[in-house]
Amino acid sequence: MRKLLAVQAAALGADFARRNGMERVAGMEMQSVPSAFPAVTCVASAGFRTAAGPESHGVRANGWLDRTLLEPCFWKQPAGIVRGPRIWDGYRARGGTVAVGFVQQSLGERADAVVSPAPIHKHGGGMVMDCYSSPRRFYETLRAGNGKDFTLLDYWGPLASPRSSEWIARGFAHYLASPGAAGFVWAYLPCLDYDLQRFGPDSPQAARSAAALKGQMELLADAARSAGYETLFFGDYAVEAVSAGVSFPNRLLRRAGLFSVRMVRGMAYHDFHTSAAFAVCDHQIAEVELFDPSAAAKARACVESDPLVASVEDVSDASGARLRIVARQGAWFAYPWWDDPREAPEFAGHVDIHAKPGFDPCELFFARFNPFRVSQDASMVRGTHGRAALPCAFYSSAVHGVSGQFEELARAVRAFMDGGGR
Repeated sequence: MRKLLAVQAAALGADFARRNGMERVAGMEMQSVPSAFPAVTCVASAGFRTAAGPESHGVRANGWLDRTLLEPCFWKQPAGIVRGPRIWDGYRARGGTVAVGFVQQSLGERADAVVSPAPIHKHGGGMVMDCYSSPRRFYETLRAGNGKDFTLLDYWGPLASPRSSEWIARGFAHYLASPGAAGFVWAYLPCLDYDLQRFGPDSPQAARSAAALKGQMELLADAARSAGYETLFFGDYAVEAVSAGVSFPNRLLRRAGLFSVRMVRGMAYHDFHTSAAFAVCDHQIAEVELFDPSAAAKARACVESDPLVASVEDVSDASGARLRIVARQGAWFAYPWWDDPREAPEFAGHVDIHAKPGFDPCELFFARFNPFRVSQDASMVRGTHGRAALPCAFYSSAVHGVSGQFEELARAVRAFMDGGGR
């Protein structure tokens, strides 16, 4: 049966790749395909595994508001969130095996091996670094390729760096050569995600991250060839420079009396039970949840008054009324609803991706004068994404001539694994 290594490379936009000497990597010419929309991680990952769009697989952002619990849910990991058949279902039905590593929403995936970061948060503070692995020997094989455990601090937060991708690349290079390695392997490299957001896509730091990613891709391509695998490396979105600034839609909703807070020891915590609207912010996209549909017109006028908002669309469905707002080029949406920093909830100064009611790239920076907290200064962010289906780079020894939508790349992979053309 055919064997394929597919590697999702965060933020590998086609224009960025050209500017950084990546027109050719590991003997493969760069090709391009538009990103999914919204152009964010979970939407792209869901689209790749299903060869479908958000209207089918149901993942419309990295986070959403659960209407029953009245809780924003960011970076939730169960694979069941992603609806629909997988592109490898036919391959597995014929006896092929599948391994998935470090991909969002992969826990419980219909695969033969899965590994994903899964730290244990301690009640007294801090965490136990660990990865979920099924079977456990999958992680142990990756670890053997590095001689040390995976470090979550390298994967997200102020210390995040290409070291996380280096561990993943070395681990999977070792895995491909190991007995019993799966025939279809899908891994994720976050290398570019950090410095492109911290410093912008045109920064020297971004160029250094590009060089690191190129080396990791070449390492994996060599290992794949040696083990008899074809390869596919693909970007999931392109990052643009923050040139217009940052928008705070929840501040506007609060000033308009549409968003309510609960004051606790001087800190303003969200109160969705008495709010009419709240914006779930995710990079350059936000969904304004309308708890009170009669407030739709007022909420729409409120966000439309922001010059950094490019468009407002009614995306209400059976689950509830909501508006989707998209930022102008060079702008992005931050979740905070407070103006006075003394009102910031306690969680605002910590890395807390699952509990915060919005994506927070400020977690990539230490707070000034306090290395035990993260920054709350949104002006520090220099790169963002999500608003447009910009071209992503991809390189492959198996898939060529893909045009049209992002999902077509996944369909081409499915056809290849099912024995179709190269």
